[in-house]
Amino acid sequence: MSITINPVQPQDLDQIMVIERAGFSPAEAATEASMAERIRQIADTFLVAKEGGSVLGYIVGPAFNQRYLTDDLFEQTLPNAADAPYQTVLSLAVRPQRQGQGIASQLLTVLDRVARSQRRQAITLTCLERLVPFYERNGYRNEGVSASQHAGEVWFNMVRDLTD
Repeated sequence: MSITINPVQPQDLDQIMVIERAGFSPAEAATEASMAERIRQIADTFLVAKEGGSVLGYIVGPAFNQRYLTDDLFEQTLPNAADAPYQTVLSLAVRPQRQGQGIASQLLTVLDRVARSQRRQAITLTCLERLVPFYERNGYRNEGVSASQHAGEVWFNMVRDLTD
């Protein structure tokens, strides 16, 4: 069976939350209410990888007007502004038993196409140090330690320019 990547549907929420809780610490993970709000507000930039009816992974983030994420993005979701120059990634997660199969890279590739179609200049995200090499392999540049205090972790700003 082949993997498809499409915009999120409301009925995907339960499976998404299982993956979110498996992929992030309780302090890092989005709440079910905030994930439901993301589904309502930014479905066009909330992509889900599925095999049949099973959610294998997802990537989500709003359009934003700054190069680097700010912690308030994790707290409140607003609809994507058409003129925002940046596409953010707040969560990228894959079912633990399906990691290492290229699904996360496929999600990044499809989000790249969506961001380009929406005329974004770059995709921006923060990640933990152990994930920096993964994002670099996917064309992102490490722009140093983030000012983020999210979950009390040290985060790194990763940016993929789309203007080339």
